[in-house]
Amino acid sequence: MVVYELYARDKEGKEHSIGILPEKRRGRKRITEESLINFSRTVLGDEAEIDLDSIRFVQVGSVEPENNP
Repeated sequence: MVVYELYARDKEGKEHSIGILPEKRRGRKRITEESLINFSRTVLGDEAEIDLDSIRFVQVGSVEPENNP
């Protein structure tokens, strides 16, 4: 599992944390910059006081699931 921190700037240029996204999809090729940004836009909504073009993300961890019998 990959973990991302999501950030965006408000209209005054101040950066804010949107949240943390634990990405549980097994097919990591399906995890794209576009899918992360779309998730962020969904969380923020259209009325947000955030510059939606400033959304960025940082991969902060990668945890492989344990094989449980």
